[in-house]
Amino acid sequence: MERFWQMVKGGDSGAPADPGAAKKTAGALAQIVGAHVYPESLAAQDGAMLAIARRGIQQTLLVAWPAGQTPAIAVRFEGDQKKLDLPVGLATVLEGPRVPANAAALRETLPFTAPRSLDGRPSIGLGDRLGLATPGHVRAVRGTGFVPILAQQSIREMTRTNRSPQQVIDDATWGVFQTGFRDGFGADADHLKSTDDIDRCAAVGFTFYTIDPGDHVDPQADDARPADLQKKFAALPWDALETTPDDARRRYAGLSAMLANGSALAMDDVALHRAAAKYGAAVAHTAALYRHLVGALGQANFELEVSVDETETPTTPPEHYYVAAELARLGVRWVSLAPRFVGRFEKGVDYIGDLGQWERSFVTHLAISEKFGGYKISLHSGSDKFSVYQAAARHGGRRVHVKTAGTSYLEALRTVAGRQPDLFREILDFARSRYGEDKATYHVSADLAKVPAADELPDDALPSLLDQFDARQVLHVTFGSVLSWDDGERFRHRLLDALKTHEDAYADALNRHIGRHIAPFLKGK
Repeated sequence: MERFWQMVKGGDSGAPADPGAAKKTAGALAQIVGAHVYPESLAAQDGAMLAIARRGIQQTLLVAWPAGQTPAIAVRFEGDQKKLDLPVGLATVLEGPRVPANAAALRETLPFTAPRSLDGRPSIGLGDRLGLATPGHVRAVRGTGFVPILAQQSIREMTRTNRSPQQVIDDATWGVFQTGFRDGFGADADHLKSTDDIDRCAAVGFTFYTIDPGDHVDPQADDARPADLQKKFAALPWDALETTPDDARRRYAGLSAMLANGSALAMDDVALHRAAAKYGAAVAHTAALYRHLVGALGQANFELEVSVDETETPTTPPEHYYVAAELARLGVRWVSLAPRFVGRFEKGVDYIGDLGQWERSFVTHLAISEKFGGYKISLHSGSDKFSVYQAAARHGGRRVHVKTAGTSYLEALRTVAGRQPDLFREILDFARSRYGEDKATYHVSADLAKVPAADELPDDALPSLLDQFDARQVLHVTFGSVLSWDDGERFRHRLLDALKTHEDAYADALNRHIGRHIAPFLKGK
């Protein structure tokens, strides 16, 4: 502890020299404060030592400095101060709660605990519906070179889990601090549909914004007759698109482009009318939200993803080309795009469909992105799509962004099933009762009849339900009801307490499972 304390007294910044030194320092501090201290959380900064401690299942912030040498950063933190005789001398120790003010102070004091831009680096989205997954997510990505998006949640999910944008950011901050993860992470305000959604997330520091214009996509264009397509084309919001029907025809009708994969992309009048009728209003909506973001944050202070994955029909190559070309014409800058792929990307399970067809279409989507600067192709509902990762990694490499969320919630349930089976049984039966209603807004095909009731299984068989197709989907899409029922009194608090009690088991489960998602993209690195 002596060497680290000298860093603190000297105003240096950083962590203890090695893991062994960190453990000794944490152990010595733990004896004095009467709580477990996470060794990886230890940090020296501007004349103070910072760490996370735990009593029972509750975490607390520690900020310590040599007595009589109060650092300027001390005033940033809320908590109770007392003098303690550490092995290295008398110190003042502030102990504070995990509250928004202290999370904000952490981000100001330790910049690695604040989200940042991806800057083109390989990335993976890791949604955390419970606010406890970051330590496990960090275990999975540490040393891989991947930038994890640790704070990732849609407004829809926030509503269903009774969380706020501030809580999503703060939970990631505390988890990054606990693990001492200094490699950088992102914060994705996912599936945004309105300026109000944007403003809520911009106010608390999200760095990545996923625009979802799916409500403005016209799926009927896929099967419409040419005459009907012409009417839809004429009725587009041309003022918002800042062009005219004639200019659009001159721009795209008769287009023939060679793509990097050797395929040719052609667009005649009908193909143009179909692409524009289907996606024109969505392009206009995306451009409007993008400009609102620029006005709120400045063009250089955020990254944008465009998502049309939650729509009824696949995005064809001409449609992808049209969307990209129109966004570029309107001055929109984006780093990734999520098309609606062929086949089925259902929640919580592997890809359903013809893998060969999917690979061919994926290569074409990548080739179109190269025409417009080489943005990433994003795999939404990317959890557990293990059969497509090899092809995605082989063709796309670092230009693929995999977005996961619900799979980490399922790993939480797996942890509970193995450690507190009675609680899992209650959640399972409740989920079975809610599936019929909760599945309405998701792409799923689970057969409830194939999911056994809790009393039909012995305790040791419960975790294996998390490997069964139908059970995974039933448990996946009912998360909102489980977490919000009776204002969280029925399950939420007990579930969170169980995961805090077994935090290492949960982190290990996430490390294994998320590691399977990343592994294909590390081959040949």
